[in-house]
Amino acid sequence: MKRIEVKTDAPYEVLIGQGLIEQSGTLIRQTVSSKTALIVTDDIVNSLYGEALEASLVKAGFECFKFVFQNGEGSKNIKTYTDILEFAASKKLTRDDCMVALGGGVVGDITGFAAATYLRGIAYVQVPTTLLAMVDSSVGGKTAVDLQSGKNLVGAFYQPKLVIADTDTLSTLSGNIFADGMAETVKYGILFDREFFSFLNENEARLNLEYIVEKCVCFKRDIVDEDEKDRGVRGLLNLGHTVGHAIEKLSDYGVSHGSAVAIGTVIIARGAYKCGLCKYDLSSEIIDIYNKYSLPVSTDFSAAELLEVCRHDKKSGADGITLVLPEAIGKCRLYKTDFNELLNIIEKGTE
Repeated sequence: MKRIEVKTDAPYEVLIGQGLIEQSGTLIRQTVSSKTALIVTDDIVNSLYGEALEASLVKAGFECFKFVFQNGEGSKNIKTYTDILEFAASKKLTRDDCMVALGGGVVGDITGFAAATYLRGIAYVQVPTTLLAMVDSSVGGKTAVDLQSGKNLVGAFYQPKLVIADTDTLSTLSGNIFADGMAETVKYGILFDREFFSFLNENEARLNLEYIVEKCVCFKRDIVDEDEKDRGVRGLLNLGHTVGHAIEKLSDYGVSHGSAVAIGTVIIARGAYKCGLCKYDLSSEIIDIYNKYSLPVSTDFSAAELLEVCRHDKKSGADGITLVLPEAIGKCRLYKTDFNELLNIIEKGTE
């Protein structure tokens, strides 16, 4: 089992290995003093791992309750959030108790936000079961729900007490869900490490899961340690996300997060080059690796449609937004642009 410490204001560990769900009760008991644990999960993950997690918690001395909601981004809304809070209150959870998020990014985001706001904050633990959640969303303390106007518009920075990444759960992922995680995995190579990018290109990810998860968590750990509240360098982690979130919204979340980020990354890489903002056109190399992992690289939405949603992105200001531009594989920079220039970048990127 690998242990990686995230040194935020409230430090915590990310544990990576096989068979960890069966050990989770003991691992959580070593971290929190809670007597009661509320498991929050979705219906699909619950059918796979809910019983094992609950049994492990009970064995470790926790009284357990479970809240299960429908799988999918459509559930990451204010109603599900308030339903979790009402359920917690009905079970008389106190500030000494904890929540445990069992699932992918949707479960982790909404459980973290519920924990951050219930009784003004109780402990929570992330138990990610998708590649995307393991390499990205479970680490760093970003919690949120979506509004009709856009993705992740309501949330809080609230760090978990522990992250338990059981790589055995990745064996049950469908091809599409695994590909979603690869979009965020490849992102780290584009951002920080040409060698890691090449490794992903030359090897099969499914045969190197623990290495890949550990590598990505370390990348994110370093950024979060430096910029916990996303006021500077942490913005780099939004590579492809501005346009990606717009694609998600316009598709009514029919296009998954990873797929949308892949498309968004290609559009920005190509558009930035064509607009003279980057010296090299990296889009072909990025497309090749996305093709390897069965990720889409284009969209039918128009530049005007994408721009309109980008205007309401949580990162937008009155006069523009900060983009992440890939200058080379392994090197990216933040670039503040106005919306007129953004429209031009997207237009060039979708040509």
